[in-house]
Amino acid sequence: MANVQTFKATAHLQDGVKVITKARQFELIIDEPTNLGGTDTGMNPVEALLASLGACQSIVARVYASKFEVVLDDFRVEVEGDLDLDGFFNRSDVRPGYSDIRYTFYIKTSSSEEKVESFVQFLESKCPVGDTISNPVNTKLNRVIIENGISL
Repeated sequence: MANVQTFKATAHLQDGVKVITKARQFELIIDEPTNLGGTDTGMNPVEALLASLGACQSIVARVYASKFEVVLDDFRVEVEGDLDLDGFFNRSDVRPGYSDIRYTFYIKTSSSEEKVESFVQFLESKCPVGDTISNPVNTKLNRVIIENGISL
């Protein structure tokens, strides 16, 4: 039986390229660095994507470590990606998104290397953000609502 849950978030453009994003009761400011036209008050969207991947992998690690008898004394992820800005700025036909994303797990543990390897293989297969990035997802514009400022 399927157990599908719908998650929602909103993004509200402010001055310049600053965006206030909300999900449930939480807010996150997304902005661009000054050299990309922003005010540098928050991560930019592609940095937030990398951070989301690392956070998701960390959460999966915490949830499943005991199943693999892996003791997590410390766990962190460093994530980096290559993006050709010419795609975003419409200067060439290269894709505007990441071409490559790499990550490194730093695991402080007393558990055996064999257990850690099995654990990491499982972890990589269960991270929803990693799966979303790695596999095609159906994305579509639902609708456009033109708000003309006239109240009824």
